[in-house]
Amino acid sequence: MKPSKPKHIDSAAAKKLIAKRKQSIPTEALIQGILKGDITALSRAITRIESNAVANQQEAQKILEQCLPQAKPAMRLGITGVPGVGKSTFIEALGMHAIDQGKKVAVLAIDPSSSIAHGSILGDKTRMEQLAAHPQAFIRPSPAGDALGGVSRKTRETISLCEAAGFDLIIIETVGVGQSETAVHHMTDFFLLLKLAGAGDELQGIKRGIMEMADAIIINKADGTNETAAKQAQSEFSKALHLYRAKTSGWQPQVLLCSALEETGIASIWEMLNAYIKAVKANGFFEENRKHQNNYWLQASIEQALKDQFYANDKVKAQVPQLLQKINEGKLTAFQAAQSLLDLR
Repeated sequence: MKPSKPKHIDSAAAKKLIAKRKQSIPTEALIQGILKGDITALSRAITRIESNAVANQQEAQKILEQCLPQAKPAMRLGITGVPGVGKSTFIEALGMHAIDQGKKVAVLAIDPSSSIAHGSILGDKTRMEQLAAHPQAFIRPSPAGDALGGVSRKTRETISLCEAAGFDLIIIETVGVGQSETAVHHMTDFFLLLKLAGAGDELQGIKRGIMEMADAIIINKADGTNETAAKQAQSEFSKALHLYRAKTSGWQPQVLLCSALEETGIASIWEMLNAYIKAVKANGFFEENRKHQNNYWLQASIEQALKDQFYANDKVKAQVPQLLQKINEGKLTAFQAAQSLLDLR
């Protein structure tokens, strides 16, 4: 016996809502909606950017072409940290503080995609309930995929649409510690590393590259019995940061304490972010860095396009298994096999 539907559900209304969501919205209407700051239009446009369907990709490029000239540069903030460090709680606390200062906040939570099941958690929005419900905020969990550690052209283009929609602060959260941090560093103005004191990994468990990229290290959960350990970690990280070469931005990375749960230290972090933007705009680094990032993504886009075209070639598809077998049999080197594929016309 099938269970009966709950009485509070109106099946007719539900079907009507589903049908409405499936209705196609004209491209021009999406563009106008984005420029007016309409979240629904923004969400639908981002869905087209994320889609692999050719028709959706073509429409996405038309939307970007019209919105890009209207986009006003926002503060782009990259945030990373290992799972359990409190990224979602921290982002919500910082986002709400920014909103209190009159800012519109967008959060792009890059969610890990499974290499086995090709699935994605997409749960960040549920962990930022207060921020997600605020009319001045927009949270978009997106599957990472496999390009550049999870953040690629799609995230870059989503940032442009968020700026066209009038957002002042765009936060890009990465999946943890890995390749994605490099990509995020190349699309943000400020790169923030979130750490947790007392986890046994203050200095040993952190990659040198991540430390070099960080413009600030924030020790989260600096409250209660953990406050002493947090202050000790702050001292250790501050000493370590002085051992690295000076940043071309002229900025000296800082180590600050906070408790995102208790919302302490958030105001100081916000002040630091604004002080950084003011400093790098004054010395010209802000504009130069944006130009450098544009060049980086131009090169990355070309490389990705060439790679896609190469593997889409029918001759290449046919030859790869045969050449791989010869490599495994010791009849060819990987370099010889690669050159053979590149010589195909």
